[in-house]
Amino acid sequence: MRIGLLMEGGHPYATGEAGLWCERLVHGLGQHQFDLYALGPTGMPLPPNARTVRTGDVSGPGVGTAPGSRIERAAFGDDRASRRAYGRRERRRFTEAFHALATGLCAEHDEGSFATGLYALADLARERGGLPGALRSDDAVRALETACRAPGARRTAAAAGLPDHLAFADHLERALRPLSLDWYEEEALGAVDLCHATAGGTTALPGLLAKRFFGTPLLVTEYGVQLRAHYLSPAVARHSAPLRALLAALHGRLAAETYGQAALLTPGNAHARRWQEKCGADRARIRTVHPGLAADRFAEVGEDEESGDPATLVWVGRVEPAKDLVALLHAFADLRARQPDVRLRIVAVPNGEPCADAYLTHCKGFAAQLFPDEAPVAHAVGENPVTFEELGGPEAPTLEDAYASAAVVVLSSVVEGFPTSLVEAMFCARATVSTDVGAVVEVIGGTGLVVPPRNPRALADACLALLRDPERRHRLGAAARARALELFTVDQNLAAFRGIYLELLSHAPVRHRPGDGVPFAHPAEAHVPGSWTHQAVTAGTGAPDA
Repeated sequence: MRIGLLMEGGHPYATGEAGLWCERLVHGLGQHQFDLYALGPTGMPLPPNARTVRTGDVSGPGVGTAPGSRIERAAFGDDRASRRAYGRRERRRFTEAFHALATGLCAEHDEGSFATGLYALADLARERGGLPGALRSDDAVRALETACRAPGARRTAAAAGLPDHLAFADHLERALRPLSLDWYEEEALGAVDLCHATAGGTTALPGLLAKRFFGTPLLVTEYGVQLRAHYLSPAVARHSAPLRALLAALHGRLAAETYGQAALLTPGNAHARRWQEKCGADRARIRTVHPGLAADRFAEVGEDEESGDPATLVWVGRVEPAKDLVALLHAFADLRARQPDVRLRIVAVPNGEPCADAYLTHCKGFAAQLFPDEAPVAHAVGENPVTFEELGGPEAPTLEDAYASAAVVVLSSVVEGFPTSLVEAMFCARATVSTDVGAVVEVIGGTGLVVPPRNPRALADACLALLRDPERRHRLGAAARARALELFTVDQNLAAFRGIYLELLSHAPVRHRPGDGVPFAHPAEAHVPGSWTHQAVTAGTGAPDA
């Protein structure tokens, strides 16, 4: 089977909470051929079953194709059509299509105008090019202003002014850049049997167009819902209310269209599934597939019952405000007042966010105020019970070392998607204390303690209960490891997608191409391993049973 894998780009294959699952998918399903399509730069080594890579930069200026390379870069605005202004006919087509799209964005209830305009723009871009320049033109801004002030438009959209229209036109042009890619050709996405988008939103747009142009079925996997990420983005909060409303409408309409056209949705947890259902996704076409994590690397830690300091709490993750380390430090202050020998290790995973360093500095300063260096005698050097370490440093060179030192692993987040650090702690047979956010309860499933977010006292009480009860701690850790090995391994993830690929292709129309074989031309028995046919004949049966 030939799979067109649509990715966000980055290293290794996708960014965000998906982590390494995409890489393991390609390597683990070696019987399928993967064509990798990334909306961003990629520089990873490809396995033998990944033969083609095309990339398109949707965040910055486009670049040309690299001749002779396996990576073909899509160009935005550098072809002849985009340098030449649209003629009267193309200009009318663009105006009508953009008006339909803008009407669907500004109206309280979209009756299909957004999808109509979106696909009309895609047809125009495929036939004539030049769409990025047209989306930034005065015609687009005037059409947007008309739609915002039309009868039936939502009140917040009607309040938008010229600066809002210009800013939204700029954002819209970037969001719709995948419409101008050179991927919609018979030898590109037209040659794949299935499109698998590793995220929703802009990443899934090429899959929508492949379905429209070629009838290719679309599978969408979301481990972090793009619409939710948009709502939580600090950059969006700085915009004006009308601009925020227009942006929310764009991402909401795009999510609804993606969920409506996908043959199957595979959210990574029930939390993401609920978001998809609220956006109109059909429950019958949603199937939860938990992300697969490598359990082998934590096997030695999980099987060692003697590892871990009985008075050490460990927190592992990206240092950012959503993790609420301030509440964790408050909880630890309460806990240390009741058990003075307890220690807290905060192990930071490298984070490229610009606010990470400032927040880390703030947390270090707050910890220094709460816990002045304590010395056992008058002339000894004091030591703070809270340590801030970076993964890869001398104290925590690997994740295994960090979890191995813990009696209890803590998660204090106020916002969380799929809690990867909890799953890793479960592989290490560690008892956990977590806040009830995101998919935490779904992941823990009764093998750890869960407390309300932003409640330092409850967090401290739960940690103290486990620190003072080693038998309970070990019992919960063993149950957590068993649950993680059953639900969250790479093998279960690969098995799920292996079956989903075959299921979707079996329901899709057969498209014959010159030189291609017919899917499922050979019966399944031809692929049964072993020599059972030969054994049956030599045993005197003459032929195997039908």
